[in-house]
Amino acid sequence: MRRKNHLRLCAFMIFGASAFLALGFTLGRNTGEITPATIDSAAELIGLTFSTSEKDSMLNALNTQRDNFEILRQTKLDNSVAPALIFNPLPQGFFPDQAQETLDWGLDETVTLPAEEKDIAYLTVYQLAVLIKNKQISSERLTQIYLNRIKTYSDTLQSLITLLEKPALAKAQAMDAELAAGKYRGPLHGIPYGIKDLLAVKGTKTTWGANPYKDQVVDETATVVEKLEEAGGVLVGKFTLGALAMGDVWYGGVTKNPWNLKQGSSGSSAGSASAVSAGLVPFAIGTETLGSIVSPSTRNGVTGLRPTYGRVSKHGAMALSWSMDKIGPISRSALDNAIVLSVINGMDEKDASSIPAAFNYSVENEVKELKVGYFKSFFEGDRPNIKNDQAVLEVLKNQGFELHPLELKPSINPAPIANMLLVEGAAAFDELTRLDLDDQLVAQHRNAWPNIFRSARFIPAVEYVQMSRQRTLLIQEMHALMKDYDVIVTPSFAGQQLQITNLTGHPALCLPNGFGENGSPTSITLLANLFEEEKLIMLGRLIQENTDWQSKRPPMFDR
Repeated sequence: MRRKNHLRLCAFMIFGASAFLALGFTLGRNTGEITPATIDSAAELIGLTFSTSEKDSMLNALNTQRDNFEILRQTKLDNSVAPALIFNPLPQGFFPDQAQETLDWGLDETVTLPAEEKDIAYLTVYQLAVLIKNKQISSERLTQIYLNRIKTYSDTLQSLITLLEKPALAKAQAMDAELAAGKYRGPLHGIPYGIKDLLAVKGTKTTWGANPYKDQVVDETATVVEKLEEAGGVLVGKFTLGALAMGDVWYGGVTKNPWNLKQGSSGSSAGSASAVSAGLVPFAIGTETLGSIVSPSTRNGVTGLRPTYGRVSKHGAMALSWSMDKIGPISRSALDNAIVLSVINGMDEKDASSIPAAFNYSVENEVKELKVGYFKSFFEGDRPNIKNDQAVLEVLKNQGFELHPLELKPSINPAPIANMLLVEGAAAFDELTRLDLDDQLVAQHRNAWPNIFRSARFIPAVEYVQMSRQRTLLIQEMHALMKDYDVIVTPSFAGQQLQITNLTGHPALCLPNGFGENGSPTSITLLANLFEEEKLIMLGRLIQENTDWQSKRPPMFDR
């Protein structure tokens, strides 16, 4: 028995139009709030109703346009072809700084090499960089440590899709040879890493976590991976993602949270966050459209950076929503993420949505001069884990910061605008839907991709344009709010900030801040204005240098 409804059935067409037209999440029905739990099973949709005449009109219009649509589809399009976007993430009159300065990470001259391999595996990128530069450890040995941990633990976590052992060891040996010859590429020289398996790597399969694509081979390498390779990074594996970038369920199972194997790792950057948390790699690349870096970083107790929309090229990445997708690092520290961002940052002629912008970080910049705000009402009440969030404010106060209270109350409700994601996702996977290949996806429930993609076809083009226009106003309002502050501190999932900032393209740094009553990690989020990620790193680094939340290890994998 088929588990999903089909567009060709009139009953489904009526049901889809009435039940699935507007995007929301489980708690978002009333508050618009997004949490890791709702992202896991993302997208319980808000229902609208239509009169009989409206339903008849919709069906007649679909029949009338069927031939026209077939003419359009005579031109074959693959997932990488982006539309000519009407969405512009830059507020009127705003242009990012393009004057790149010399980066100064402020790394230690020396780092003590731990005696045990498990302790080496849990070092940060910035510590490993010093060890490799000083030749205290070879890239080959370091790579072998992580390969061994991947082979030992990835099946338990269900976090790995492709192990790249031979090419990884060959690259590590080459990096060691270069270093011996006096060539040093920078802090990522010889550092192993992993990527979310929606990034193409020539000669490997790129599965997108979905059964219809589990044998797909894309004949190119994503720009992000090319930049990391050029910087000396050693790619050891391609990690899982929730199928087509939703949740933590992929064609091979459910990726696990290393802190609680009965719990999924959240998504959709499920494998990337799980692998970093369990010490399988020091950093990994994730992507976010509506929470897919922030949510798994929270669940797995790691540090995730969602860059400004357009800062990092999406060329070679699976598209879900061309106007909302972002690529960023997941690691053990804010500084690690800054080092990775400095490499993957930059305009790419292969990605029309990429925007030229400098990333200027220096340890000499005075963090205490940052003007820091916080969303006051989000830190009040008896919300779960609120004490963990309040503890971060106390850390900042103890460091001498004056915290400025403010509220996030835009005049525009972001929840309906998020329908843009549905429309773009349905367009990106149009062929999957029309050829009934979505039957092969594991998840077939009401709010899974097969029904979402089909129902999104009923969202009128006029409404999509109107959503985009409202989104422009939302961007302007968020920019007006952010321009008076360097960083704003917010609970990661309070209110609608996660929806808003994903729609407006603002950057976010998600940091561990303790554990909930169920033993799973919690997080705090720092926000900055467009293309001001260096301010997030400055404050995030200060927080992490004065706390130990990010240094905790899941006991089952601390061996």
